Amino acid sequence: MSDRYAVIGLGKSGKAAAKALLKRGYEVLAFDQRSGTPTDELGIDVHVVPDAGDLACAVIDAGVDTIIVSPGIPAHAPIFERAQAVGIPIWGEVELAWRLQEQGPHAGRPWLTVTGTNGKTTTVGMLASILRANGDDVLEVGNIGTPITEAIDSDASVFAVELSSFQLHTSYTISPLASLCLNVDADHLDWHGSEEAYVADKARVYENTQVACIYPANDRVVEAMVENADVVEGARAIGITLGSPSVSQLGIVEGALVDRAYVENRHREAAHLGDLSDLSTVYGESLSPAVVMDALGAAALGRAYGVRPHAVRDGLRVFSPAGHRRAVVGQVADVTWIDDSKATNAHAAKASLYGLPPHSVVWIVGGDAKGQDFTDLIRDVEPVLRGAVIIGEDRSDLLKAFRASAPNVPVVDVGGHEDWMFSVVNEAVALSRPGDFVVLAPACASWDQFDNYGQRGDVFVNAVERLRDQWSAK
Repeated sequence: MSDRYAVIGLGKSGKAAAKALLKRGYEVLAFDQRSGTPTDELGIDVHVVPDAGDLACAVIDAGVDTIIVSPGIPAHAPIFERAQAVGIPIWGEVELAWRLQEQGPHAGRPWLTVTGTNGKTTTVGMLASILRANGDDVLEVGNIGTPITEAIDSDASVFAVELSSFQLHTSYTISPLASLCLNVDADHLDWHGSEEAYVADKARVYENTQVACIYPANDRVVEAMVENADVVEGARAIGITLGSPSVSQLGIVEGALVDRAYVENRHREAAHLGDLSDLSTVYGESLSPAVVMDALGAAALGRAYGVRPHAVRDGLRVFSPAGHRRAVVGQVADVTWIDDSKATNAHAAKASLYGLPPHSVVWIVGGDAKGQDFTDLIRDVEPVLRGAVIIGEDRSDLLKAFRASAPNVPVVDVGGHEDWMFSVVNEAVALSRPGDFVVLAPACASWDQFDNYGQRGDVFVNAVERLRDQWSAK
């Protein structure tokens, strides 16, 4: 480890990194492009340099040994090129956490790592629930909320780690016990610079894996990541599939989650880990394929760690997803209401709708499109749609996409008038039939009308509850 560090970006992870270093007696210089960054909790000065190029020069001139960057510093920021030119290593907070752990009393504590364009948080939550059912002391850390440098001094026996592509970009020596990339679809290209760079950073999750590289068996892109990864000798490739599993896979047989990867005689035997019905309390009877793949991924990671088969079942039964992720709000007006406000891109929205019965879904869609083209998405999900309600400040592109890709699907356009979300849920009822599903899976960011996707989901849930009161009074 170095003696003198620069920490760039004093957000949540940057502050946690600085605190961890200061606690261990290292010298820390803090830099940020934003003025007004609180410094009291660190007890050191923060050098505010608004221009990214000037900031890079200031950091290099400070003569530090190692630079720690927050996930908000994009890969094309000047600091990366300039640091490389003078031979100063750049780590992220996650890389720092691994190195600090491995030189301390908790060296060897297993990390089970998860990345993917969508489904990371759900899978990590399921994994943690499975580990707890097995009797293990687990912490959910990383991109899920708790910076890992905050958690490394805990006595947890295992970490369930959510990793974003931003965090993986600056991770090099992490050696997870088992690792998983759920899926990969073009996202955050403004940060990474290209789709190829984004995929390459996601692939880092498999580097140095000790026991199991877990991947969706029908995804050739992710499978290639596993094939090309430099892993610890003896690490195995473990597939997950919605179909009947082959040897070294986990899959589904007649509604049961089945393991043919971690049993002693996997050529002839399989372990029953649970049933799809174990997820129905939270997700209802019509499970999306994405939810099932999340559960299989969590089970595969847990089994790599050594959990007993019944712990998978018990953990999935008591699992409660984080807010606004395919959450069943309830049965109101003879339809099932689902809040997936976290579906902020086309890939996530498609995953949210897939698996529901044909012509049974009223889809609430729209918001800040982030430049996405929805033509292919609408064409793909058209078979499950009963109708659609379009929201957002600018709804024109979605209206055009529906006319082009699903001209026979009834569409209602709801503007941003006062109490407009209540109008949205009433319009959804008008489009639905008894037994249908109304799904908020906007495929868009929320920033045009809300502070964040959580606020959007809360407003939706509140509108559904008001609808419940309205129907109860009839």
